[in-house]
Amino acid sequence: MALKIIKSQCTVCGACEFECPNAAIKFKGETYIIDAGLCTECEGQFDSPQCVAVCPVPDTCVPA
Repeated sequence: MALKIIKSQCTVCGACEFECPNAAIKFKGETYIIDAGLCTECEGQFDSPQCVAVCPVPDTCVPA
């Protein structure tokens, strides 16, 4: 399963992009997107998804 970023809530702070261990988050257009093919929800690397942990806006990185 992968996560997605709710565009209307994203503040474009960029914190998630640098925390993603799989480089699945990229800036595209006017917001960040998560590549579902690369996103592993940090399984096997961290106890919880790092984008969720660092995002300043609750419920912006959510299951797709």
